[in-house]
Amino acid sequence: MIYSAPEKDAEFLLFDVFDVEQIWSKIADFRDIDRSTIEAIIAEGSRLSAQTLFESFQESKHSGCDWNGGQVLAPKEFKNAFKELTSGGWLGLSGNPRFGGQGMPKMLGCLIEEMFWASNASLYLYGTLTVGASLCIDSHGSEDQKKAYLEKLYSGQWTGAMALTESHAGTDLGIIKTKAEPDADGSYTLTGTKIFITSGEHDMAENIIHLVLAKLPDAPPGTKGISLFIVPKFLMDSNGDLSERNSWSSGSLEHKMGITGSATSVINYDNARGFLLGEENQGLNAMFTMMNYERLSVGLQGLGSGDLAYQQAAQYAKDRVQGRSPRGPQNENGVADSLLVHPDVRRMLFTQRAYNEAGRAFGLFVGMQLDLANHADDPVAKQLVDLLTPVAKAFLSDKGFEGAVLAQQVFGGHGYIKEWGVEQIVRDARIAQIYEGTNGVQALDLVARKVIKDGGRAVQSFLEYVRNTRVDPGFEEVLEENLNRLDSVTQGIVRRSQTDVDLPGAVSADYLELFGLVCYAWLWAKMVHHAPNDEYGSAKKETARFFFHRLLPRTVFLEQSIASNSDVVMTLSDDAF
Repeated sequence: MIYSAPEKDAEFLLFDVFDVEQIWSKIADFRDIDRSTIEAIIAEGSRLSAQTLFESFQESKHSGCDWNGGQVLAPKEFKNAFKELTSGGWLGLSGNPRFGGQGMPKMLGCLIEEMFWASNASLYLYGTLTVGASLCIDSHGSEDQKKAYLEKLYSGQWTGAMALTESHAGTDLGIIKTKAEPDADGSYTLTGTKIFITSGEHDMAENIIHLVLAKLPDAPPGTKGISLFIVPKFLMDSNGDLSERNSWSSGSLEHKMGITGSATSVINYDNARGFLLGEENQGLNAMFTMMNYERLSVGLQGLGSGDLAYQQAAQYAKDRVQGRSPRGPQNENGVADSLLVHPDVRRMLFTQRAYNEAGRAFGLFVGMQLDLANHADDPVAKQLVDLLTPVAKAFLSDKGFEGAVLAQQVFGGHGYIKEWGVEQIVRDARIAQIYEGTNGVQALDLVARKVIKDGGRAVQSFLEYVRNTRVDPGFEEVLEENLNRLDSVTQGIVRRSQTDVDLPGAVSADYLELFGLVCYAWLWAKMVHHAPNDEYGSAKKETARFFFHRLLPRTVFLEQSIASNSDVVMTLSDDAF
């Protein structure tokens, strides 16, 4: 297998398409960052991902996880790679400089994360939960909590985990049963069981910091009664040194379809000691700080899987000879032509590439809005982050999985065989559509909370933003047609939902797909506008042409599908299923 990080694409997007030097020069926290520093970070991230992390990617190259009676062991082959990842300060790339973070823009972090996800998703899961926990503590923790935890999390000396899900509750967090009893010293005693806890227990760090959702004895019902607690594996003494083991443990490891190098535990909290993070009964709001980061990160995981799959398929199509071109033999001295002479193989490769390259631009755009919202207090950026986060999580991961399956199809029978590695990419990519809120939940969040709740005003702001940007004139008319389509569909959903309570859930998946395609159309038109007149730029233009002619027309079908009423999906009786 091969993996090459997208360095050239990264620099084109940052410096040409989004002109970050101009944007960052107006943000106090970023104005001292120069181009050479960014290029050096991208180059080193590329080296680390393509060599060190990717080396242990295939399941045939690592031993998997071992529960070992509750003393969970991560793959031994991951240890050196994780040490290099953490010692290089990568988990603190966008972290708070006051506590040892590097303070780099989230936009840059998106590029680096894609590389890490692509090169070894199982391994990077130990890192991304740490980054998310750090962000949550930095946003909601006390000064003492920040001092106690952030530096060690940024360094990877300690790692993080997020404990939300319970077997009976799933996405319905309002009915969780984990309890937190207040103690006389200001701490809390937690009792309960959580499932699907990624990196909840392992042996690659000296301490693991759980962020746990639980309910106080007098908490109001539902989600309004959830609090958030820091529950370390090892407690600290008055000097800040590690002391006794906390009373929680891994009850078992989940046996998963993919990402088998990631230790996913059932965690039992048996009178474990915890510390309130943020305010009582405001835990879900605090946890969403971490979840929104993780949702974008999981979208980037899907993107990374899609790009890794594409690289395997493109190389295989070049090397594999089979059949002859419909135009006549192209490899006259050989027994057959390469797979690239076949139009349907090109269709599959173009589809992967078109989604990957637009997805990279989309992830960066959302990252840029996060930077503007958090470091420039930009109200438009805050609105765009809120609107686009579910689209980024769901659409990126959907298209990443679609690309992985297409790559498997390019390989034919070899794509189903473990030795080639593509079937593992398919299995690994599938989880990104499920965790951090399934993509159906993301779609419903987009429609019900982000569109209908404000009468479509956030979508109007997004459309206005897009129309004020410069795009290639050759795609301008078709882009405007699709912006109008999104506008019309949005207004229709807002209007119709007033008398059809099932409508948001009935059309949400199609609406998110429509929204994602229109976003990608805009970004392709924007990329072509900035594309250089060389081989790289020519490939951009041809891929954009494919997207507009072969993929974007799906918006017409989606518009028609969304026009149907909810009774199409709701009339059949429950017993008939």
